[in-house]
Amino acid sequence: MIFDTHAHYDDEAFNEDREKLLNSVFSADAYRIVNIGASMDGSRESIAFAGKYPYIYAAVGLHPDYAADWNDNAKAELSALSKNKKCVAIGEIGLDYYYEDPGRDLQKSAFEGQLALARELKLPVVIHSRDAAKDTLDLIKASGIAEEGGIMHCFSYPPEVAAECLKLGFYIGVGGALTFKNARKLPDVVSMCPMDRIVIETDCPYMAPVPFRGKRNDSAYLTYVISRIAEIKGISAEEVERITYENAIRVYRISE
Repeated sequence: MIFDTHAHYDDEAFNEDREKLLNSVFSADAYRIVNIGASMDGSRESIAFAGKYPYIYAAVGLHPDYAADWNDNAKAELSALSKNKKCVAIGEIGLDYYYEDPGRDLQKSAFEGQLALARELKLPVVIHSRDAAKDTLDLIKASGIAEEGGIMHCFSYPPEVAAECLKLGFYIGVGGALTFKNARKLPDVVSMCPMDRIVIETDCPYMAPVPFRGKRNDSAYLTYVISRIAEIKGISAEEVERITYENAIRVYRISE
């Protein structure tokens, strides 16, 4: 059983064949998926998908690109959406300093607010962090969200930052980037990270692994990520699949 802890099947890249693809994925009864909200619309759609497909769960939240949408109304709606029994986390939330817009203060305000919301709701978080390691860690520590835990999605920092995240009780999200020829830090992170703290993800439709890099990603391609982790760790692909599945069930608190 494979657990894709981070997907965006609400993305327009799936508009033409979404239902056919998902029915194909689930026909083998081999996958569990969390569809992650990045916007208010994406959060609503994630809840709708979770209601339609028995093996899709949902997370709701505002990605830093949508930080300007964070306000009292957004907080109230995300809180209401989170009450759905298939909602397992607040996410994806966080900081992204790669671009100048939205401004950093606006991003931090939205991130702080959603960390507080997750704490209030007693839900884990799914965190997006790019070029913002120090501020991300500082806000996590200040929020107290470590008590609820969560996933550092699409991890892109060096092992020293990974070690800090592990100390805070977070899991490391590993996806297609691990297979890229220019991947330097992530193989070292996977090497040092205990297997019981690694989860796998597609971030689909983005981040397709080699040999599909640059094409639309989907959950079936996670076998390539699993194989690369197995190679680095010196264990079987079956063991990686089993452990990462158990990790996902644990971090998202899913009872089967």
